[in-house]
Amino acid sequence: MSISRYGSGARWLAALFAVAGLACAVNSHASPGPDDRQAISDSYRQAVASPTRTDADRDADAQRKPLEFLQFTNVRPGMRVLDIAAGGGYTTQLLALAVGSKGTVWAQNAKSQPALEKRLSSNPNIIPVIRPYQDPVPDAASQLDLITIVMNYHDIAYMPVDRAKMDRRLFDALKSGGHLVVLDHSAKAGSGVSAAKTLHRIDEKVVLDEFRQAGFQLEQSGDFLRNPSDPRDQAFFDMKIPTDKFALRFVKP
Repeated sequence: MSISRYGSGARWLAALFAVAGLACAVNSHASPGPDDRQAISDSYRQAVASPTRTDADRDADAQRKPLEFLQFTNVRPGMRVLDIAAGGGYTTQLLALAVGSKGTVWAQNAKSQPALEKRLSSNPNIIPVIRPYQDPVPDAASQLDLITIVMNYHDIAYMPVDRAKMDRRLFDALKSGGHLVVLDHSAKAGSGVSAAKTLHRIDEKVVLDEFRQAGFQLEQSGDFLRNPSDPRDQAFFDMKIPTDKFALRFVKP
């Protein structure tokens, strides 16, 4: 590239900066290198091993597979995350540990959860939120990177909740390229929401259809919680084996 080609030194510099800017833009969207992937994987292991997690959490880990869950969400340090139907905070705390001190996790519940409150002293980046499911996003939680709904969409399905309105509210709260992760107990194919209240399960296709209608695109399905031997005809709390669970990761275009 020569000065004569552009007619002046100023024009040459402008072109040079434009090329450099393009290179930076490309690099900023590049896939993580091996070292980055290892660092991320190590951070997930540290989150799971954190001494701030409870004994009950560790007892649940064998079935809930927290490391695989964090890997599936692609959660990163500094992210802004909303955990819907957070309950006692098992998932919330894992996410809070993964996003670190520069990240924030809003933990939404329809009513106060004492078990979640106990976690706040050791996890100051968790913000508990009491809001209805139909409008679960607090005003401060805009331009979110990640939303999670873990084992609770089936409950919302039998409540008097306008799920289309809720799903669209979640879509609007995410920034472009942000993700929504849904895990739940699988009902029999074709059963819709008929088993939601009795068996606490939901047909995977219902979840796929409803979030696609809200504008989301399915990015990946995960099989880390699958159990083909589950007949899917009992509630999870009546099972002697782990339930078959689906994992879906959606993206906002």
